Amino acid sequence: MTSPPAPRRLRVLVIAEAANPEWVSVPLVGWSLAAALREKADVHIVTQLRNRGAFLRAGLVEGQDFTAIDSEAVARPVYRLAERLRLGEGRGWTIHTAIISRMAYPYFERLVWRQFRDRLKARAFDIVHRITPLTPTANSSLAPRCARLGVPFILGPLNGGVPWPPGFERERWREREMLSYLRAFYRFSPARIRMLSASRVIIAGSRATAAEIPARHRNKVVHMPENGIDPARFRRIASPPTGLPLRGVFIGRLVPYKGPDMLIEAARPFLRDGRLVLDIVGSGPMKAALRRQTSEAGLDGAVRFHGWVAHDQVQDVLAQAHLLTFPSIREFGGGVVLEAMATGVVPVICDYAGPAELADETCCFKVPMGDRASVIAAFRATLGRILDDPDCLAPLARNGLQKVTRHYTWERKAQQIVNIYRWALNPQGPIPAHPYGAHEGSGAPALT
Repeated sequence: MTSPPAPRRLRVLVIAEAANPEWVSVPLVGWSLAAALREKADVHIVTQLRNRGAFLRAGLVEGQDFTAIDSEAVARPVYRLAERLRLGEGRGWTIHTAIISRMAYPYFERLVWRQFRDRLKARAFDIVHRITPLTPTANSSLAPRCARLGVPFILGPLNGGVPWPPGFERERWREREMLSYLRAFYRFSPARIRMLSASRVIIAGSRATAAEIPARHRNKVVHMPENGIDPARFRRIASPPTGLPLRGVFIGRLVPYKGPDMLIEAARPFLRDGRLVLDIVGSGPMKAALRRQTSEAGLDGAVRFHGWVAHDQVQDVLAQAHLLTFPSIREFGGGVVLEAMATGVVPVICDYAGPAELADETCCFKVPMGDRASVIAAFRATLGRILDDPDCLAPLARNGLQKVTRHYTWERKAQQIVNIYRWALNPQGPIPAHPYGAHEGSGAPALT
């Protein structure tokens, strides 16, 4: 008896305006997912011209593997305007994102359609999948155009819109997030309504983003966190503690919502008595104030500021740590949590938004969300319990490493998305859910 033939490889046009293996954050997500999909399907990536050199250095062939769209005539002045209006380095992300998604990105898609419409009409691709932008405020004119041609359009992962938690209005203003008060109005955009209606599947990167999708479209929403891990980038594994001091590490931009100042305050008694040392990796507008806070508390010998560290060297710092101490109060994705788990480092995080959706109590410590004072107090209490029993970390570290390997490698996520592609071509039953969509231990159902 012969086995059935393997299904043919799908032909996929991947739209990843932001995709770059040499950068971090959204561009690295765009690149990592698109590159992983290339191993599972016949993928042609469409990206913006600024990424062309990195694609070529990564060994991709222009015209065959990817197309770089030159939208600089609009993108360059719009990016300059967005930088001016954000009112400070690393701040005003809502303003920055709104300007780019409303002014620069539509022009990019217009050029994509102009270049690929004939091939789409000729059914040269089975699927069109827009990976980036991740923001749900960036509307797609390609979605309704593909729908009219009968080509399934996959949207996402989308992520954004996590509400500011109560008690952090001061941080909200320090971040220059005034526009966030008006953000909800984007939901009424006719272009957004057309995009959601025309999309065959909408991948939501967080529960907050999924909740913003109108109820009439929920049957085509699947939950899949956008972040993943490339095992080749995270080969080093931290050793379990053999005694004190423990080493904590903070990795991220030094901005108010990520809470590095709260971390230093929470850890102060343990840094002072020598049971904890702290590495702070990253740069940003709070850098000078954090150094001042450390010095005034007499903690210079216990806190080391590394500044900006290249992403491929982050694991070198992580592998020396025991804890990821990360009190961010409004994190959409929280990829650093997966990076810590992949290195055998136990996260200590706020039980809110992205990080809390990636990890559960089998592999991390979750601090209850509250106002600033209560978060600091809860973080301090959690650190104190860990320092009283450092042996508790080893099983959590093992569980975290297993969880990342099982659910969060880019290869695993790419296979799940290919399953979604096949469903989109022949919709029967519910959309294949991400195996970790229910978030073990969270009690939250998968969105299918």
